[in-house]
Amino acid sequence: MAADLSQIVKAYDVRGVVPDQWDESLAELFGAAFVTVTRADAIVVGHDMRPSSPGLSAAFARGAAALGADVTLIGLCSTDQLYYASGALDLPGAMFTASHNPAQYNGIKMCRKGAAPVGQDTGLAEIRELVERWSEQGAPTPAAEPGTIGERETLTDYAAHLLSLVDLSSIRPLKVVVDAGNGMGGHTVPTVFAGLPLDLVPMYFELDGTFPNHEANPLDPANIVDLQARVIAEGADLGLAFDGDADRCFVVDERGEPVSPSAITALVAARELARHPGGTVIHNLITSWSVPEVVRENGGTPVRTRVGHSFIKQEMAATGAIFGGEHSAHYYFADFWNADTGMLAALHVLAALGGQEGSLSALVAQYDRYAGSGEINSTVEDQAGRAAAVRAAYEGRAGLALDELDGLTVTAQDWWFNLRASNTEPLLRLNVEARDVPTMAKVRDEVLAIVRG
Repeated sequence: MAADLSQIVKAYDVRGVVPDQWDESLAELFGAAFVTVTRADAIVVGHDMRPSSPGLSAAFARGAAALGADVTLIGLCSTDQLYYASGALDLPGAMFTASHNPAQYNGIKMCRKGAAPVGQDTGLAEIRELVERWSEQGAPTPAAEPGTIGERETLTDYAAHLLSLVDLSSIRPLKVVVDAGNGMGGHTVPTVFAGLPLDLVPMYFELDGTFPNHEANPLDPANIVDLQARVIAEGADLGLAFDGDADRCFVVDERGEPVSPSAITALVAARELARHPGGTVIHNLITSWSVPEVVRENGGTPVRTRVGHSFIKQEMAATGAIFGGEHSAHYYFADFWNADTGMLAALHVLAALGGQEGSLSALVAQYDRYAGSGEINSTVEDQAGRAAAVRAAYEGRAGLALDELDGLTVTAQDWWFNLRASNTEPLLRLNVEARDVPTMAKVRDEVLAIVRG
């Protein structure tokens, strides 16, 4: 009987509960399908700290090798470390992680050589079709000569590459608290930060895919409470929180206050534009107004895009952009094969802060100009109907611009909001921004009344 992959093959990756929704036998078929679709004769494979990750990644490697591809296993790594290996070795890659999902989940993030994304439109649909067919009809015929499976250490080279992109040699000493959430930041941070003028206060660096302290999702305010308290208690200059696979980084200032990922996007954009004058910077449509403003002020060209890493990476490749940022704390760099790396963004923040005498809150104030609601989720069964009701309420009003690049965006002179449906859950996601808090609250409450009405 064919496996039902409709629940686990998402827009950009594979993700589901192990072993209920997928297991090592399916992982082996995914490995075979991956090398078939990418036509790869060699690939690189890494995995996070989840209990099921070593077995799943080994099975994937067996499936790939059976069809003749040579497999390089890099073992425990962050997702951006896998992207580094894919870029530096010029090989397609597969990362076994479910990012911030609970312990029983696992998944695969796949890329072509040079860390180019594999999503529904770039190979994932074909991979799914092959796995479904083989699970029903039997495994594919092995190659006459199977590929080899070997191991390689990449953490040292990954750290060296990142440090070659940001000059931290002359920064003042900084005290930084890092919450790794028992995820892969506990693996990468000690090597990347070694030798820098940093007084590192580690939190939850023990690799533990059961996440005993808190969920490794720093976008949820509940998960950075420990970090905020520790920054204040230590009198630290800043705090950093990484998600489970350490491709996202969230920043907390010296007061323990969260720094908006839009402000980080603007700060890094200004720094990258100083290195690449006149460059293009990508931002998704729910980042703050401050991002395109700062890009223009620094002589760059801002380009607005849909939410999601495959869209950002495609737009970066199409426009030759130097940098891209999302409000979800994903940061993409041309110098990193257009892939996202929270670690490189963190190094930029450390360099900017350590290159002057002021506090982080004072530094980011110039990039944090508006009142934002943050992302507000509403559980609704009829997503299309509720979204249509919101559109009807604002359509035709004087002074408003409506667009549907991604969901519905309504823009006025002193506020905007975006309402998007989740791809995976019965949710509508609302983001509102305005020139002041009362206006933001008024618009937020007005839209939510319609959505939840």
